[in-house]
Amino acid sequence: MSKVILLCASPRPNGNTMGILNICADAIEANGVDAEIINIGNGNIHSCIGCGKCGETGKCVFDDGINEIVDKLRDADGFIPAAPVYFGTARGDMMAALQRIGKLSRGNDKFLSWMVGGPITVARRGGQTLTLQEMSMFFIINEMIIPGSSYWNMVFAGPEGSYKEDVEGIATVKLFATNVAKLINKIKD
Repeated sequence: MSKVILLCASPRPNGNTMGILNICADAIEANGVDAEIINIGNGNIHSCIGCGKCGETGKCVFDDGINEIVDKLRDADGFIPAAPVYFGTARGDMMAALQRIGKLSRGNDKFLSWMVGGPITVARRGGQTLTLQEMSMFFIINEMIIPGSSYWNMVFAGPEGSYKEDVEGIATVKLFATNVAKLINKIKD
């Protein structure tokens, strides 16, 4: 069965970003595709040091969970990373994870090529479009497919649980997740 990996960069396991990813996972599964959420928000994700060892071994030299995520991505058909916006950009651990995942793919078996997905951002007020652009560059350079939605994949939320108040944002990311699953199903046919 097809599968989508959803990556959460929030340090709050029951926070707004995780709440949004749960909605996405439900929409994906409602369309006959498995979904698995992985939270890196409480980890200690290292930045890439450009050592090149991953090109030789297919594994990153750091043992912080990225190799396990890559193993899951190699078996997946979709990828949706979601990050809270901190000071107008994606939380640092998300960008460190994406850069290392991309380096592993590009330096080895290009497991991300033709994978379906795209980023989601969650913020109280601003910085979301820049964060979406920043995260979308990862998808484009890795030959990935980003399906559209009715708006950009962003949700406005402040205190924990307030994502539920952004009806338009929820509808947008739910449609996006549905489109990810539908596109995977069409590609797999």
